[in-house]
Amino acid sequence: MSAIPVMLIMWGVVAACFLALLAYRGQLTRYEEDQLFLNERETHEQQEQSEIIRKVNKIGPAIRVLGFATAAMTIGIVGIFTYDAWQRLR
Repeated sequence: MSAIPVMLIMWGVVAACFLALLAYRGQLTRYEEDQLFLNERETHEQQEQSEIIRKVNKIGPAIRVLGFATAAMTIGIVGIFTYDAWQRLR
């Protein structure tokens, strides 16, 4: 069995997870508003915004790792495919 189909399946799983996290982050930040709370009382809106920021910051490292993994796997697949095509042309 060739390495390309296995790598394509792995790439599909990693890319799907990456896109799902991007969609989740987009859904979270959809309701985020740029506000400056000047009073010292903790308001309900400020708590909501803090919770949104906490969730976004929590998934940030996972998005970076999956994005890097997707890009590296894409480069690897293209490189292996190109190398395989070059060997077949010889």
